[in-house]
Amino acid sequence: MRGHKVGGMLTAVDYNNLTQCETLDDIKLNLVRFFGSISMRLALARPPARFLPRRLRLCPLKNTKKTSRPAPPSTPLKQPPAKTKTKTQTASDYGSYLANEPSPMPTSALVARCTQRLVDDWRRMRAQADSALGRFLDLCTYGHMIDNVVLIVTGTLHERDVQELLDKCHPLGTFDAMATLAVAQNMRELYRLVLVDTPLAPYFSEHLTHEDLDEMNIEIMRNTLYKAYLEDFAAYCAELGGATAEVMGELLAFEADRRALNITLNSLGTELTRDDRRRLYSSFGLLHPYGHAELSAAEDFDQIRAAMERVPQYAPLFGRLGYGETGMLDKLLYEEEARRCGMVFERQFHYGVFYAYLKLREQEVRNLMWIAECISQDQRARIADGVVYL
Repeated sequence: MRGHKVGGMLTAVDYNNLTQCETLDDIKLNLVRFFGSISMRLALARPPARFLPRRLRLCPLKNTKKTSRPAPPSTPLKQPPAKTKTKTQTASDYGSYLANEPSPMPTSALVARCTQRLVDDWRRMRAQADSALGRFLDLCTYGHMIDNVVLIVTGTLHERDVQELLDKCHPLGTFDAMATLAVAQNMRELYRLVLVDTPLAPYFSEHLTHEDLDEMNIEIMRNTLYKAYLEDFAAYCAELGGATAEVMGELLAFEADRRALNITLNSLGTELTRDDRRRLYSSFGLLHPYGHAELSAAEDFDQIRAAMERVPQYAPLFGRLGYGETGMLDKLLYEEEARRCGMVFERQFHYGVFYAYLKLREQEVRNLMWIAECISQDQRARIADGVVYL
């Protein structure tokens, strides 16, 4: 896992090169040019045969046995100077996935191929996990599964095409019986299929009824499911104990607080009451319970900001946000999440590295999508506004 994080992720130098591209095909060429497999990197690090002693070049290693005849004296050969690490010796994990994409390549194709690389890595790790880690990895993907189910519910309400809905679903949130959800004729049938065929059945049965699956409550349904999911995830990590409980406790607390903040911001000026807000907040996190009380009563951004700044861990974050710059809040939260996830790799012997790796990879895909969109729309001056350096 450490190799996935250190060896394959894009650096600030990589992003600097990408921001200088003129077209999406230039981005593709940069990512493909950076590509190199592990074996290629090992080959570059191995000294050439001409720098090895003659007897090692002529004889296989398995036949080099000690004999009574002393070896002829030889002067030690001067080792070649260590090569500085150039960009051709590093690897972008997306090179092999983009190499065969036809030109011109749209932004959607770039994002899809980069996401597919993440999905393949994740499924490979899931296939090698034991029962405890497998359950943890599954919980990491339940957030995407919730988004997929909500997307299918919304599409069913609007009678959208089944295949169109499935194509828009995130690959990490797919499950075997997901296609059956898209053929439901009404909300009651859809609710029954969700209870029978999806891993999200406990969240639906305990918190929602089929009457809740309507267009008016779609976002309330999403946040209700996320609340149940985060509380279940936090309880499982606490059950695992040790370093995993400590690391994931901090990461999930931040995620719960961020969702509480977003729920409050999005409910300003709506009919959502204080009690409705409180019911959507998770029952843990740094804001629980006093910060939740202040957020539920907030009526504008200044009151929300005052409630967040009372938490010492979030005061520096909002200190960097100027008054009236609410549009930069999302980037600051993403930067804080990336910083916290990067710190996770400083500790050992815990499952939190898998969650952190997933979040960092998803942020990297968002960075590439933002850069590609800015270049395609000739808005290069705005690239720095959306890129979060990992």
